[in-house]
Amino acid sequence: MTVADLRPVGVASVQGTLALDLTAHQDPPDAAPAGAASPCDVVDIGRAARREFERLSGRILQAVVEIVGGDRPVTQVLRWTTTEVYQDLGRRAQLVAQAVGKRPGQGGVQGVRPQVVGVHSCFVADGVAEVSAHVRHGRRSRAVAARFELRRDRWVCCALEFA
Repeated sequence: MTVADLRPVGVASVQGTLALDLTAHQDPPDAAPAGAASPCDVVDIGRAARREFERLSGRILQAVVEIVGGDRPVTQVLRWTTTEVYQDLGRRAQLVAQAVGKRPGQGGVQGVRPQVVGVHSCFVADGVAEVSAHVRHGRRSRAVAARFELRRDRWVCCALEFA
């Protein structure tokens, strides 16, 4: 078989393990204005309250991805996480740091610092919100999902998933 015998192969419309659909869609989804009620909201939340919550949750999730990457100590989110989430973050940071032979929270573990570039929230009950975040990690994109509960007048992350 020679190079001339090979047929060209088309590019797949779905990319890699994240299964991103790269095909063009005729009708883009309707986007709600920033701070507007989300169609998934079960309880009504005002625009200002949503904006403030998304700012807070975005800062917490930025800290979380930096902790897992070894750039921050896990103690920085102690008051914003449940015990289970806190312990899971510590374990993840330890595993990443061990993989490169460094100590977690000292910085320099990753070559590129992850950056939260978008946060979307859905208020599913009084005092309960679920958040999805788009995280850029160099040229790659990742997702983080979190559940926040209002406990003693403070939003606390009680569940966290990385994708």
